[in-house]
Amino acid sequence: MKPSRRQFIERTGTAAAATATLFDIVPARALGLQGQAPPSDTLHYGHIGIGGRGRQFLRPETNVGQRVPAPLNLGGDGSRVLRPARSVALCDVDPKRLDEAATRVGGRPKMYKDFRRLLEDKDVDAVVIASPDHWHALMTIMACQAGKDVYVEKPACNTIEEGRAMVRATDRYARVVQVGSQGRSQPAAWHAAKYIRNGGIGRVKRVACWHYASPDGDWTPDSPAPEGMDYDMWLGPSRFVPYNVKRTHGAFRWMIDWGGGQIRDRGAHVMSIANWIMNCDATGPVSIDGSGEPPHDGMYDSAVTMTITYQFPDWTLVWAQPGEPSTELNARYGAVYHGDAGRISVTLGDGQGTDTDQRAKDFAVPHGGIDVFRSPGHIENFEDCIRTREKPIMHMEAAHRVASLCILGNIAFQLQRKLDWDPVNERVRNDEEANRLLSRPGRAGWHL
Repeated sequence: MKPSRRQFIERTGTAAAATATLFDIVPARALGLQGQAPPSDTLHYGHIGIGGRGRQFLRPETNVGQRVPAPLNLGGDGSRVLRPARSVALCDVDPKRLDEAATRVGGRPKMYKDFRRLLEDKDVDAVVIASPDHWHALMTIMACQAGKDVYVEKPACNTIEEGRAMVRATDRYARVVQVGSQGRSQPAAWHAAKYIRNGGIGRVKRVACWHYASPDGDWTPDSPAPEGMDYDMWLGPSRFVPYNVKRTHGAFRWMIDWGGGQIRDRGAHVMSIANWIMNCDATGPVSIDGSGEPPHDGMYDSAVTMTITYQFPDWTLVWAQPGEPSTELNARYGAVYHGDAGRISVTLGDGQGTDTDQRAKDFAVPHGGIDVFRSPGHIENFEDCIRTREKPIMHMEAAHRVASLCILGNIAFQLQRKLDWDPVNERVRNDEEANRLLSRPGRAGWHL
Protein backbone atom coordinates (compact mmCIF):
# COMPACT_ATOMS: atom_id res chain seq x y z
CA MET A 1 0.00 0.00 0.00
CA LYS A 2 1.21 3.52 -0.80
CA PRO A 3 1.72 5.66 2.35
CA SER A 4 -0.19 8.91 2.69
CA ARG A 5 1.69 12.20 2.52
CA ARG A 6 1.49 12.54 6.29
CA GLN A 7 2.80 9.00 6.86
CA PHE A 8 5.66 9.64 4.42
CA ILE A 9 6.71 12.81 6.27
CA GLU A 10 6.55 11.05 9.64
CA ARG A 11 8.65 8.13 8.40
CA THR A 12 11.32 10.27 6.74
CA GLY A 13 11.46 12.42 9.82
CA THR A 14 12.04 9.37 11.97
CA ALA A 15 14.80 8.18 9.62
CA ALA A 16 16.44 11.61 9.69
CA ALA A 17 16.36 11.64 13.48
CA ALA A 18 17.91 8.16 13.56
CA THR A 19 20.63 9.29 11.15
CA ALA A 20 21.34 12.35 13.29
CA THR A 21 21.63 10.13 16.35
CA LEU A 22 23.98 7.83 14.43
CA PHE A 23 26.21 10.82 13.57
CA ASP A 24 26.41 11.63 17.30
CA ILE A 25 27.51 8.10 18.14
CA VAL A 26 29.67 7.01 15.19
CA PRO A 27 32.70 9.07 14.08
CA ALA A 28 32.46 10.63 10.63
CA ARG A 29 35.48 8.61 9.47
CA ALA A 30 33.60 5.37 10.13
CA LEU A 31 30.95 6.45 7.63
CA GLY A 32 33.42 7.66 5.03
CA LEU A 33 32.52 11.31 5.53
CA GLN A 34 34.69 14.43 5.72
CA GLY A 35 36.90 13.14 2.91
CA GLN A 36 38.09 10.14 4.93
CA ALA A 37 37.79 6.50 3.94
CA PRO A 38 35.73 4.13 6.09
CA PRO A 39 37.52 1.21 7.79
CA SER A 40 36.17 -1.13 5.09
CA ASP A 41 38.34 0.75 2.59
CA THR A 42 41.45 0.48 4.76
CA LEU A 43 43.90 -2.09 3.46
CA HIS A 44 45.41 -4.32 6.13
CA TYR A 45 49.01 -5.27 5.40
CA GLY A 46 51.15 -8.08 6.73
CA HIS A 47 54.92 -7.64 6.34
CA ILE A 48 57.38 -10.52 5.92
CA GLY A 49 60.97 -9.37 6.21
CA ILE A 50 61.35 -5.95 7.80
CA GLY A 51 65.04 -5.18 7.43
CA GLY A 52 66.45 -2.25 5.47
CA ARG A 53 64.11 -2.42 2.49
CA GLY A 54 61.19 -3.93 4.36
CA ARG A 55 61.00 -1.02 6.80
CA GLN A 56 60.20 1.37 3.95
CA PHE A 57 56.84 -0.32 3.33
CA LEU A 58 55.49 -0.01 6.88
CA ARG A 59 52.27 1.97 7.27
CA PRO A 60 52.16 3.54 10.75
CA GLU A 61 49.06 3.54 12.92
CA THR A 62 48.97 7.34 12.81
CA ASN A 63 48.27 7.25 9.06
CA VAL A 64 45.11 5.13 9.26
CA GLY A 65 42.20 6.88 7.60
CA GLN A 66 44.38 9.65 6.21
CA ARG A 67 45.63 10.32 2.72
CA VAL A 68 49.40 10.32 3.03
CA PRO A 69 51.94 11.37 0.35
CA ALA A 70 53.41 8.56 -1.71
CA PRO A 71 57.09 7.88 -0.89
CA LEU A 72 59.30 8.66 -3.86
CA ASN A 73 61.45 5.61 -3.25
CA LEU A 74 58.49 3.34 -3.91
CA GLY A 75 58.15 4.59 -7.45
CA GLY A 76 55.68 7.46 -7.09
CA ASP A 77 56.14 10.95 -8.46
CA GLY A 78 54.48 12.72 -5.55
CA SER A 79 51.34 13.55 -7.54
CA ARG A 80 49.24 10.81 -5.99
CA VAL A 81 48.46 9.67 -2.48
CA LEU A 82 48.30 6.21 -1.03
CA ARG A 83 45.11 4.38 -0.17
CA PRO A 84 44.39 4.35 3.59
CA ALA A 85 46.22 1.33 4.98
CA ARG A 86 47.70 0.01 8.18
CA SER A 87 50.34 -2.54 9.03
CA VAL A 88 48.54 -5.05 11.25
CA ALA A 89 51.03 -7.95 11.24
CA LEU A 90 54.82 -8.18 11.20
CA CYS A 91 57.15 -11.12 10.66
CA ASP A 92 60.92 -11.45 10.83
CA VAL A 93 63.39 -14.09 12.01
CA ASP A 94 65.38 -11.39 13.85
CA PRO A 95 63.62 -10.25 17.06
CA LYS A 96 65.53 -6.96 17.12
CA ARG A 97 64.16 -6.00 13.74
CA LEU A 98 60.71 -7.16 14.75
CA ASP A 99 60.69 -4.95 17.84
CA GLU A 100 62.00 -1.94 15.91
CA ALA A 101 59.29 -2.33 13.28
CA ALA A 102 56.55 -2.66 15.89
CA THR A 103 57.70 0.59 17.51
CA ARG A 104 57.76 2.30 14.13
CA VAL A 105 54.25 1.14 13.25
CA GLY A 106 52.69 1.97 16.62
CA GLY A 107 49.46 0.54 17.94
CA ARG A 108 49.44 -3.19 18.57
CA PRO A 109 50.52 -5.06 15.45
CA LYS A 110 50.63 -8.84 15.65
CA MET A 111 54.20 -10.15 15.64
CA TYR A 112 55.35 -13.46 14.16
CA LYS A 113 58.65 -15.28 13.66
CA ASP A 114 57.10 -17.87 11.31
CA PHE A 115 55.60 -16.35 8.16
CA ARG A 116 53.15 -19.24 7.86
CA ARG A 117 51.34 -18.03 10.96
CA LEU A 118 51.04 -14.56 9.45
CA LEU A 119 49.53 -16.02 6.27
CA GLU A 120 46.88 -17.72 8.42
CA ASP A 121 45.86 -14.35 9.89
CA LYS A 122 42.38 -13.49 8.59
CA ASP A 123 42.88 -9.80 9.34
CA VAL A 124 45.60 -9.54 6.67
CA ASP A 125 44.42 -8.52 3.19
CA ALA A 126 47.78 -8.27 1.43
CA VAL A 127 51.39 -9.07 2.25
CA VAL A 128 54.62 -7.26 1.51
CA ILE A 129 57.49 -9.74 1.11
CA ALA A 130 60.92 -8.17 1.57
CA SER A 131 62.78 -11.28 2.68
CA PRO A 132 66.11 -12.35 1.14
CA ASP A 133 65.75 -13.37 -2.50
CA HIS A 134 65.87 -17.13 -1.94
CA TRP A 135 62.58 -16.94 -0.05
CA HIS A 136 60.58 -14.87 -2.58
CA ALA A 137 59.12 -17.77 -4.55
CA LEU A 138 57.84 -19.99 -1.75
CA MET A 139 56.48 -17.09 0.29
CA THR A 140 54.66 -15.65 -2.71
CA ILE A 141 53.17 -18.99 -3.71
CA MET A 142 52.01 -19.73 -0.16
CA ALA A 143 50.56 -16.23 0.18
CA CYS A 144 48.55 -16.76 -3.02
CA GLN A 145 47.31 -20.08 -1.65
CA ALA A 146 46.25 -18.27 1.54
CA GLY A 147 44.17 -15.80 -0.49
CA LYS A 148 46.46 -12.78 -0.02
CA ASP A 149 47.47 -10.27 -2.65
CA VAL A 150 51.24 -9.82 -2.78
CA TYR A 151 53.83 -7.11 -3.23
CA VAL A 152 57.16 -8.95 -3.38
CA GLU A 153 60.56 -7.37 -3.75
CA LYS A 154 62.75 -8.08 -6.75
CA PRO A 155 64.23 -10.23 -8.10
CA ALA A 156 61.10 -12.33 -8.33
CA CYS A 157 62.91 -15.65 -7.94
CA ASN A 158 66.22 -17.49 -7.85
CA THR A 159 65.49 -20.14 -10.48
CA ILE A 160 63.49 -20.47 -13.70
CA GLU A 161 61.41 -23.23 -12.13
CA GLU A 162 60.50 -20.97 -9.20
CA GLY A 163 59.42 -18.12 -11.45
CA ARG A 164 57.13 -20.27 -13.57
CA ALA A 165 55.58 -21.76 -10.39
CA MET A 166 54.91 -18.21 -9.13
CA VAL A 167 53.12 -17.35 -12.38
CA ARG A 168 50.97 -20.45 -12.11
CA ALA A 169 50.06 -19.73 -8.48
CA THR A 170 49.15 -16.13 -9.30
CA ASP A 171 46.81 -17.29 -12.06
CA ARG A 172 45.39 -20.30 -10.25
CA TYR A 173 44.43 -18.38 -7.12
CA ALA A 174 43.47 -15.18 -8.99
CA ARG A 175 45.73 -12.95 -6.92
CA VAL A 176 47.23 -9.54 -7.62
CA VAL A 177 51.02 -9.80 -7.47
CA GLN A 178 53.27 -6.81 -7.99
CA VAL A 179 57.06 -7.29 -8.07
CA GLY A 180 59.19 -4.43 -6.79
CA SER A 181 61.03 -3.34 -9.93
CA GLN A 182 59.60 0.13 -9.40
CA GLY A 183 61.41 1.87 -12.25
CA ARG A 184 58.43 1.17 -14.52
CA SER A 185 56.35 3.37 -12.25
CA GLN A 186 58.70 6.34 -12.37
CA PRO A 187 57.96 9.26 -14.73
CA ALA A 188 61.24 9.20 -16.69
CA ALA A 189 60.74 5.55 -17.71
CA TRP A 190 57.25 6.39 -18.94
CA HIS A 191 58.58 9.34 -20.95
CA ALA A 192 61.25 7.13 -22.51
CA ALA A 193 58.75 4.36 -23.28
CA LYS A 194 56.31 6.59 -25.15
CA TYR A 195 59.18 8.30 -27.01
CA ILE A 196 60.86 5.06 -28.11
CA ARG A 197 57.64 3.19 -28.95
CA ASN A 198 56.57 6.09 -31.14
CA GLY A 199 59.79 5.93 -33.15
CA GLY A 200 61.76 8.70 -31.48
CA ILE A 201 65.06 6.94 -32.17
CA GLY A 202 63.86 4.77 -35.04
CA ARG A 203 64.04 1.02 -34.76
CA VAL A 204 65.90 -0.06 -31.63
CA LYS A 205 68.72 -2.44 -32.41
CA ARG A 206 70.68 -2.54 -29.17
CA VAL A 207 70.17 -1.75 -25.48
CA ALA A 208 73.43 -1.52 -23.54
CA CYS A 209 73.19 -1.62 -19.73
CA TRP A 210 76.07 -0.54 -17.52
CA HIS A 211 76.71 -1.03 -13.81
CA TYR A 212 79.68 -0.96 -11.48
CA ALA A 213 81.31 -4.24 -10.41
CA SER A 214 80.26 -6.52 -7.57
CA PRO A 215 82.44 -6.60 -4.45
CA ASP A 216 85.31 -9.06 -4.27
CA GLY A 217 84.73 -9.80 -0.60
CA ASP A 218 87.04 -11.14 2.06
CA TRP A 219 87.20 -14.01 4.51
CA THR A 220 85.23 -13.54 7.72
CA PRO A 221 85.09 -16.38 10.29
CA ASP A 222 81.77 -18.14 10.88
CA SER A 223 80.14 -17.45 14.23
CA PRO A 224 77.01 -18.30 16.21
CA ALA A 225 73.85 -16.56 15.01
CA PRO A 226 72.74 -13.53 17.05
CA GLU A 227 70.72 -14.37 20.14
CA GLY A 228 67.09 -14.96 19.27
CA MET A 229 67.59 -15.07 15.50
CA ASP A 230 66.01 -18.11 13.84
CA TYR A 231 68.86 -18.81 11.44
CA ASP A 232 67.38 -22.12 10.28
CA MET A 233 64.28 -20.25 9.11
CA TRP A 234 66.48 -17.58 7.48
CA LEU A 235 68.11 -20.35 5.38
CA GLY A 236 64.76 -21.91 4.54
CA PRO A 237 64.95 -23.71 1.18
CA SER A 238 68.63 -22.93 0.54
CA ARG A 239 71.54 -25.23 1.37
CA PHE A 240 72.88 -25.23 4.90
CA VAL A 241 76.01 -23.26 5.67
CA PRO A 242 77.12 -22.00 9.09
CA TYR A 243 76.00 -18.52 10.10
CA ASN A 244 78.22 -15.69 8.95
CA VAL A 245 77.53 -11.99 9.24
CA LYS A 246 78.92 -11.50 5.71
CA ARG A 247 76.36 -13.91 4.25
CA THR A 248 73.15 -12.72 5.87
CA HIS A 249 71.56 -9.28 6.34
CA GLY A 250 72.35 -7.20 3.27
CA ALA A 251 75.51 -9.11 2.32
CA PHE A 252 73.56 -12.15 1.03
CA ARG A 253 73.38 -10.40 -2.36
CA TRP A 254 76.90 -11.45 -3.33
CA MET A 255 76.23 -15.20 -3.02
CA ILE A 256 74.68 -17.08 -5.97
CA ASP A 257 72.50 -19.19 -3.66
CA TRP A 258 70.81 -16.15 -2.15
CA GLY A 259 71.40 -12.94 -4.10
CA GLY A 260 73.27 -13.59 -7.33
CA GLY A 261 75.33 -10.42 -7.57
CA GLN A 262 74.67 -7.09 -9.26
CA ILE A 263 72.96 -8.66 -12.25
CA ARG A 264 70.18 -10.10 -10.08
CA ASP A 265 70.04 -7.03 -7.86
CA ARG A 266 70.13 -3.94 -10.05
CA GLY A 267 69.71 -5.95 -13.23
CA ALA A 268 66.14 -6.61 -12.10
CA HIS A 269 65.61 -2.84 -12.26
CA VAL A 270 67.52 -1.78 -15.36
CA MET A 271 66.48 -4.74 -17.51
CA SER A 272 62.89 -4.51 -16.27
CA ILE A 273 62.60 -1.11 -17.92
CA ALA A 274 64.24 -2.48 -21.07
CA ASN A 275 61.82 -5.41 -21.32
CA TRP A 276 58.87 -3.05 -20.75
CA ILE A 277 59.95 -0.52 -23.36
CA MET A 278 60.71 -3.27 -25.87
CA ASN A 279 57.38 -5.09 -25.28
CA CYS A 280 59.08 -8.30 -24.16
CA ASP A 281 57.08 -9.04 -21.00
CA ALA A 282 55.89 -12.41 -22.33
CA THR A 283 58.97 -13.70 -24.10
CA GLY A 284 62.75 -13.93 -23.83
CA PRO A 285 66.01 -14.07 -25.74
CA VAL A 286 66.98 -16.89 -28.07
CA SER A 287 70.60 -17.00 -26.91
CA ILE A 288 72.69 -15.85 -23.97
CA ASP A 289 76.45 -15.49 -24.12
CA GLY A 290 78.52 -14.47 -21.13
CA SER A 291 81.97 -13.97 -19.75
CA GLY A 292 83.36 -12.38 -16.64
CA GLU A 293 85.78 -12.31 -13.80
CA PRO A 294 85.10 -14.34 -10.64
CA PRO A 295 86.20 -13.15 -7.19
CA HIS A 296 89.95 -13.33 -6.70
CA ASP A 297 89.64 -14.29 -3.06
CA GLY A 298 87.09 -14.19 -0.29
CA MET A 299 83.79 -15.83 0.47
CA TYR A 300 81.59 -14.39 -2.29
CA ASP A 301 80.93 -16.30 -5.51
CA SER A 302 79.05 -13.91 -7.80
CA ALA A 303 80.86 -12.33 -10.73
CA VAL A 304 82.97 -9.26 -9.98
CA THR A 305 82.92 -8.09 -13.60
CA MET A 306 80.83 -9.58 -16.37
CA THR A 307 79.41 -8.99 -19.84
CA ILE A 308 76.26 -10.85 -20.85
CA THR A 309 74.79 -10.58 -24.35
CA TYR A 310 71.14 -11.53 -24.85
CA GLN A 311 70.08 -11.99 -28.46
CA PHE A 312 66.38 -11.44 -29.10
CA PRO A 313 64.95 -12.12 -32.58
CA ASP A 314 65.25 -8.48 -33.66
CA TRP A 315 67.32 -6.67 -31.02
CA THR A 316 70.23 -7.20 -28.62
CA LEU A 317 70.40 -6.56 -24.88
CA VAL A 318 73.78 -6.28 -23.13
CA TRP A 319 74.40 -6.31 -19.38
CA ALA A 320 77.93 -5.10 -18.58
CA GLN A 321 79.60 -4.35 -15.29
CA PRO A 322 81.22 -1.94 -15.49
CA GLY A 323 80.26 -1.31 -19.13
CA GLU A 324 80.12 2.09 -20.84
CA PRO A 325 78.07 4.76 -19.02
CA SER A 326 75.84 7.20 -20.82
CA THR A 327 77.64 10.27 -22.11
CA GLU A 328 74.45 12.35 -21.87
CA LEU A 329 73.40 11.59 -18.30
CA ASN A 330 75.56 11.10 -15.23
CA ALA A 331 74.55 8.03 -13.23
CA ARG A 332 76.14 4.97 -11.66
CA TYR A 333 74.01 2.59 -13.73
CA GLY A 334 71.38 2.54 -16.44
CA ALA A 335 70.99 1.73 -20.13
CA VAL A 336 71.55 3.38 -23.49
CA TYR A 337 68.95 2.62 -26.18
CA HIS A 338 70.50 2.61 -29.66
CA GLY A 339 68.13 3.06 -32.61
CA ASP A 340 68.79 3.49 -36.30
CA ALA A 341 67.78 7.18 -35.93
CA GLY A 342 69.50 8.10 -32.67
CA ARG A 343 69.84 7.07 -29.06
CA ILE A 344 68.64 8.01 -25.58
CA SER A 345 69.52 6.95 -22.05
CA VAL A 346 67.42 5.75 -19.13
CA THR A 347 69.29 5.79 -15.83
CA LEU A 348 68.88 3.92 -12.55
CA GLY A 349 65.35 2.48 -12.26
CA ASP A 350 65.09 1.80 -8.54
CA GLY A 351 64.57 3.79 -5.34
CA GLN A 352 67.40 6.12 -6.35
CA GLY A 353 65.14 7.55 -9.06
CA THR A 354 65.16 7.46 -12.85
CA ASP A 355 66.12 9.99 -15.52
CA THR A 356 66.06 10.22 -19.30
CA ASP A 357 66.93 12.66 -22.08
CA GLN A 358 65.03 15.94 -22.18
CA ARG A 359 63.65 15.34 -25.66
CA ALA A 360 61.86 12.25 -24.35
CA LYS A 361 60.38 14.28 -21.47
CA ASP A 362 59.19 16.93 -23.93
CA PHE A 363 57.64 14.42 -26.35
CA ALA A 364 53.85 14.33 -26.71
CA VAL A 365 52.18 11.33 -28.32
CA PRO A 366 50.71 12.49 -31.64
CA HIS A 367 47.16 11.81 -32.75
CA GLY A 368 46.97 8.16 -33.67
CA GLY A 369 50.26 7.42 -31.91
CA ILE A 370 51.02 4.70 -29.36
CA ASP A 371 49.79 5.47 -25.86
CA VAL A 372 51.69 4.00 -22.93
CA PHE A 373 50.11 3.31 -19.55
CA ARG A 374 51.39 5.70 -16.89
CA SER A 375 51.58 4.16 -13.46
CA PRO A 376 50.62 6.47 -10.61
CA GLY A 377 53.41 4.90 -8.54
CA HIS A 378 54.38 1.32 -7.79
CA ILE A 379 52.52 0.90 -4.51
CA GLU A 380 49.64 3.02 -5.79
CA ASN A 381 49.36 0.84 -8.89
CA PHE A 382 49.37 -2.28 -6.71
CA GLU A 383 46.61 -0.92 -4.49
CA ASP A 384 44.57 0.25 -7.49
CA CYS A 385 44.78 -3.28 -8.89
CA ILE A 386 43.67 -4.80 -5.59
CA ARG A 387 40.41 -2.91 -6.11
CA THR A 388 40.04 -3.50 -9.86
CA ARG A 389 41.64 -7.00 -9.99
CA GLU A 390 43.62 -5.95 -13.06
CA LYS A 391 47.24 -6.91 -13.63
CA PRO A 392 49.77 -4.42 -12.22
CA ILE A 393 52.54 -2.87 -14.29
CA MET A 394 55.14 -5.37 -13.00
CA HIS A 395 52.90 -8.43 -12.98
CA MET A 396 54.23 -11.89 -12.27
CA GLU A 397 54.79 -13.03 -15.86
CA ALA A 398 56.76 -9.86 -16.65
CA ALA A 399 58.76 -10.22 -13.44
CA HIS A 400 59.53 -13.86 -14.18
CA ARG A 401 60.85 -12.93 -17.63
CA VAL A 402 63.12 -10.24 -16.16
CA ALA A 403 64.35 -12.58 -13.42
CA SER A 404 65.04 -15.16 -16.14
CA LEU A 405 67.45 -12.75 -17.81
CA CYS A 406 69.36 -12.36 -14.55
CA ILE A 407 69.40 -16.10 -13.83
CA LEU A 408 70.45 -17.11 -17.34
CA GLY A 409 73.19 -14.49 -17.32
CA ASN A 410 74.66 -16.05 -14.19
CA ILE A 411 74.42 -19.55 -15.70
CA ALA A 412 76.21 -18.43 -18.86
CA PHE A 413 78.90 -16.87 -16.65
CA GLN A 414 79.24 -19.99 -14.50
CA LEU A 415 79.49 -22.35 -17.48
CA GLN A 416 81.49 -19.90 -19.59
CA ARG A 417 79.62 -20.78 -22.76
CA LYS A 418 76.78 -19.64 -24.95
CA LEU A 419 73.27 -20.88 -24.16
CA ASP A 420 70.77 -21.61 -26.94
CA TRP A 421 67.54 -20.66 -25.18
CA ASP A 422 63.98 -21.70 -26.00
CA PRO A 423 61.82 -18.88 -24.51
CA VAL A 424 58.57 -20.78 -25.09
CA ASN A 425 59.47 -24.05 -23.32
CA GLU A 426 62.03 -22.30 -21.09
CA ARG A 427 64.81 -24.80 -21.66
CA VAL A 428 68.39 -24.64 -22.94
CA ARG A 429 68.61 -26.56 -26.17
CA ASN A 430 71.12 -29.43 -26.24
CA ASP A 431 72.68 -28.61 -22.86
CA GLU A 432 71.47 -30.73 -19.95
CA GLU A 433 74.16 -29.43 -17.63
CA ALA A 434 72.74 -25.94 -18.07
CA ASN A 435 69.18 -27.22 -17.66
CA ARG A 436 70.05 -28.72 -14.29
CA LEU A 437 70.80 -25.20 -13.10
CA LEU A 438 67.27 -24.01 -13.92
CA SER A 439 65.95 -25.49 -10.67
CA ARG A 440 67.22 -26.52 -7.26
CA PRO A 441 66.15 -28.98 -4.58
CA GLY A 442 64.58 -27.52 -1.47
CA ARG A 443 66.16 -28.08 1.94
CA ALA A 444 64.40 -29.60 4.92
CA GLY A 445 60.96 -29.89 3.37
CA TRP A 446 60.97 -26.46 1.77
CA HIS A 447 60.21 -27.23 -1.85
CA LEU A 448 57.83 -26.21 -4.62
